[in-house]
Amino acid sequence: MLPLLLLALTVSADFEGGNIGPVEQVADDHVRVHVNGESDQDGRNHQPSWFYFQLDGVKGRTVTVDIGGLEGEYNYRKHDGSGLRNTLPSYSFDNQRWRAVETSEWLTDPSRIRIRIEAGDADRVWIARQPPYTFSRLEALLDDLAGPALRREIVGRSPQGRPLWLLSVTDPAAPDEGKKTVWLMARQHSWESGTSWALEGALRFLASDDPEAAALRRTTLFRIIPMPDPDGVARGGVRFNRSGYDINRNWDTANPEKMPEIFALRAQIRQWLDAGRAIDVFLTLHNTERVDYIQGGLERGGDRVRSMAAYIWEELSRRTHFHSPEGPRESLAQQPDPGRQTVDQWLTLERGVPAYLIELMVDRNPKIARPPSVEDRLSFGRELAKILAEAAAKY
Repeated sequence: MLPLLLLALTVSADFEGGNIGPVEQVADDHVRVHVNGESDQDGRNHQPSWFYFQLDGVKGRTVTVDIGGLEGEYNYRKHDGSGLRNTLPSYSFDNQRWRAVETSEWLTDPSRIRIRIEAGDADRVWIARQPPYTFSRLEALLDDLAGPALRREIVGRSPQGRPLWLLSVTDPAAPDEGKKTVWLMARQHSWESGTSWALEGALRFLASDDPEAAALRRTTLFRIIPMPDPDGVARGGVRFNRSGYDINRNWDTANPEKMPEIFALRAQIRQWLDAGRAIDVFLTLHNTERVDYIQGGLERGGDRVRSMAAYIWEELSRRTHFHSPEGPRESLAQQPDPGRQTVDQWLTLERGVPAYLIELMVDRNPKIARPPSVEDRLSFGRELAKILAEAAAKY
C-alpha cells in the first residue's frame, strides 16, 4: 500500500501485519480511516476486526483519528459494528512498546471509533486494534529459545510457503513415555494477536532455567502449535486463510488444497493419537471483544472433562486477570453443521479428547480496569502453562 499524503500527515500500512483501507483528511490534525476487514470463501461473514497503521507528521499535535468501516457479519448474522463500541485501540511511538488509549468515543451513522493521541516530541505513531505480534517475531522467539528443551519441526507449509511449526517442550533426558501430554494452540485467527503474547509467555517460562519449569519438563510434554495462519498474520488479515476459509472451522471437512493449514495440523494430531499417544488436555486460545471464558464438550466428555474445565477456570480466575464469573461453557449443546466444527469440537467428537477453547477479552477487563497489556498476556501465559500441566496430572 502506497503512503497517502495528507498535507502535514502521512498514513501508511506497508509493513508486516499492517492493514488499513481508504483514508480521508478531515483537518490538519484529524484523519478518518476505513478498516478493510475480510470475508470468507463465499463473500460472507465480513469481519473488520483488525487494523494496524502508522501516522507520520504528528509531532507537537494532539491527533484525532476516526476508525470506521466497522459494520460486518459474524456467523451469518449482520451487525452494525456496535459490538466494537468499547474498543480502546493500542498505540506506540516506537512500534515496540504498546499501550491502550485511555478513552475512545463511539459515533454512529456511520459506526466509527474516535480516539485522540498526544504525540509530544514523537514524529510518528503506530495504531493497532491491540498490540501486534508478527510472524517475524515468532521466528525470532524460536531462535532465541533454541536449546535442548525446545524442539521444533515444520509439519506443513502455508499457501505462500511459510512454515507451520509444531513445537515440543520437555526434558530430553527424561523419557517421553509416562509423561503427561499437553497440547496448546494459538493464533488460529490472525487478528487475535493477544493469544501470541500469551503463548510467548508460556514458551519463555517452559524453556527457561526456572526450577518450576525444569520440574514440569520432567513430568510433562508440551506440544505447541504457535501460529496456524502465518499468511494471514503477515498480511494483516482477520480470521480467514488465503482461500477464505476459517482456520477454526472446517476441522471435520478439511480440504488439502483449500485448507492446507488445517489439513496438515489435523494430520499431525491424528498421527499422534493413532500411534497410541495420549492427549491429556488440548487447549486453543482466542481473542474476543469483551468477555473471557472457557468452553468445551462438558456433557459429552463426562465428569473428567467437566472437572478439568472447572479446575482450569478456577485457577485462571484465581491466579491471573482472567475474568469469567459464569464458569465453563458448553460448546456442544447442538451438533455443529458440516464444515463448522472447531478444533476442540472435532477432537471431542472424533477422539474423545479433553479439548477446550479459551476466549480472552481485548476490551477493558473489569478485573484490572483496562485492556490487558503485553505484560498481562505474558504473565497469563506463564500461569496457563502451569495450570494445564496441573490439570493433566490431576485428572
